[in-house]
Parts: sequence; structure tokens; C-alpha cells
Amino acid sequence: MFARVNVRPADVPGILGGLTAQHVNFVTSEFHYRKGAEIYGEKEPADYVYQVISGAVRSYKLLSDGRRQIGAFHLVGDIFGLENAATHRFTAEAVVDTNVRLIKRMSLERGAHSDSALARNLLIMTTSNLQHAEDHMLLLGRKTALERVAAFLLEMDRRLTGVGVVALPMCRRDIADYLGLTLETVSRALSKLHAYGALDFLGSNQREIMLVDRGKLAQLDN
Repeated sequence: MFARVNVRPADVPGILGGLTAQHVNFVTSEFHYRKGAEIYGEKEPADYVYQVISGAVRSYKLLSDGRRQIGAFHLVGDIFGLENAATHRFTAEAVVDTNVRLIKRMSLERGAHSDSALARNLLIMTTSNLQHAEDHMLLLGRKTALERVAAFLLEMDRRLTGVGVVALPMCRRDIADYLGLTLETVSRALSKLHAYGALDFLGSNQREIMLVDRGKLAQLDN
């Protein structure tokens, strides 16, 4: 399902907010994706840039042996799908029922040529994505399972808006595929952190996690 709407550039948060009123209004489309639905596939044309309005998105690759490696989670407000090539490097799927806003990549590129603020915001976003990829590579290559889970919880704590509680939209299988671990290893690590007094579980599905002692998690994330 989608709705096509006209918006002023200043009304669109994130990188689009760098545009000034002198530019022609952008035409955006808003799509609703059900949980598990594909937003775009690996190697498909990268004609659009996306922003999460509600819900959450995962970007992943399927490895040659069939395993899935999640490269990033995109949460409310995040921009994703901006590539430096003509096609997408990852597949993107809705983690839960999700609404996203689309804008044509060509429109952004044209705007960046004439607006330094937009060009700067695009550069900042690209640099941020590169830094995240480097941090994720370090996490996968140099940290223990317990350290990876602690780092993940601190990342979600920074990015989600809950006060004192991390309400995870993703399941433990997603977390495992993001951290390069097995489902059982993630469950054991969470149990250890609970016993360690660093966190507590809320609710029956244990997706709402109260970070009781961020200092203990930070020690593991060093």
C-alpha cells in the first residue's frame, strides 16, 4: 500500500531538511510494509532513498552457505538505501509492520549540486554509515559474544527513545544474525548479563529490556 504526497523540503527531516525553499518541492511516496516484507532486494536498481517513518528495517546479505548476515537496523527517522553504485548491496526487509517514505535518488543528487547544505548532510550521512560499518566489522572480528551483546544493547539504548527501557523491535534471531552469533549464544549472553545485574527483562517476550547498570555494559564494550 502507498500514498503519493507532495511535501516541502523543509518538512522532511534528516538529510532532506538541508534543502532551502528555493528548490522545487519534492514528490515522495509513503509505503506500508507488513512484517517480513521485502522493501528492495540485493542487486536491484537503487533508484530511491528511503526513510523509516514508523517500525524498523533490517539490511542483510545471504552468504554462500545460506547464512544471513544483517549489516544494519534502520529505526524511526533513519535514512537508508543511499548507494554509491547503481544497485543495492543489501536486501532490506521490514522487521515489524513498517511505514517508509521514498524519494527519488536522482532528485537528491540534483539538489546536492545546487545546495551546499544538502550536499553536506549527504556527506555526513555517508560518513556515518561508513563509521557504522567499520565499528560493526570491529565488533564481529575482535569482541567476545558477551561483549557483542553488551555493545548491541548500548547501541539500541542510544538509538531508541524509551526512557530507561530498550524496547527491541527485532527478535533474538535478528540479533544473532547482526552479531554473527547463534541464537543460543545470544540467549546465554543475555542471561549472563541479567545475572550480572546489568539488565532486567520486562514482559513475556523479553523484548523490553531495562538497562539496570549501563556502567557494567560499558565496561564490556571497551
